Amino acid sequence: MYKNLKEVLTEAERINYTVGAFNAHNLEMVPDMIRAAKDAGSPIIIQTSVSTAQYVGMKNFVAVCKTMADDLLVDVVLHLDHAKSFDDIKEAIDAGYSSVMFDGSALPLRENIEKALRVVEYAHARDVSVECEIGTIGGTEEGVTIAEGVYTDPKQALTFLDAVDVDALAVGVGTHHGQFQSKTKLNFPLIEELHSLITKPLVIHGGTGVDESDYTQLTENGIRKFNVGTELLVGWTRAAKKQFEDTELNNSLRNNIMPCNQVVYDVVYHKTGLFLNKKSVVATM
Repeated sequence: MYKNLKEVLTEAERINYTVGAFNAHNLEMVPDMIRAAKDAGSPIIIQTSVSTAQYVGMKNFVAVCKTMADDLLVDVVLHLDHAKSFDDIKEAIDAGYSSVMFDGSALPLRENIEKALRVVEYAHARDVSVECEIGTIGGTEEGVTIAEGVYTDPKQALTFLDAVDVDALAVGVGTHHGQFQSKTKLNFPLIEELHSLITKPLVIHGGTGVDESDYTQLTENGIRKFNVGTELLVGWTRAAKKQFEDTELNNSLRNNIMPCNQVVYDVVYHKTGLFLNKKSVVATM
């Protein structure tokens, strides 16, 4: 089914697992992402940046996600990632996105609250979920660079959540956007403190740089949404460079694209199996 973020994260909280959120950098990636989630037995969050959504067409993303969710009987969320403009968020909601992120993390707390309230009011009236962020994630994503991330201040997070009824909260705990050549040292004492204070689902951004051995500990500390983008982009591009370097000019384009999408399938299937934390599911059920 085509669902909103709150629905899938509520179920993840009940059973104790993490839902993978995977950034689509083009429309070609999306079918194999959803097929991988189906085969792994998990819901999936498909994410797009504002620029990618505008490049492909928001309604085109919506149509593919809705159709495949129904045809494959897999729960799919379509989420607008790191949107800073209310107009962009409104456009996505009106096009049929089931979830949006308002990123006011670089704003003063009061302004972040004020703008988030407007987004929540518009989105919730249309059964669309909202993610917000306290603290900032360093690194580069979609051409936007933040030189150094800022850890989430637990007091600021609580102040924000007292004022804004968000469905998930992204937190700064040491991750970096665009990191794929090294591994992140996470601030687990901060993660544990945030988990002890906050009842809302927590979100990890910049997940490509996180060591897979840390996934279980993150799940146990309330991380319900885990973003993976750079790993997909790098894997797809590597495969594309090889395919297009070796191909005959008159070879069908799909023959060069399908191996790239297979890389995406493999990453999503592998990560989803780890996020699903199947031992917890079996033990709970």
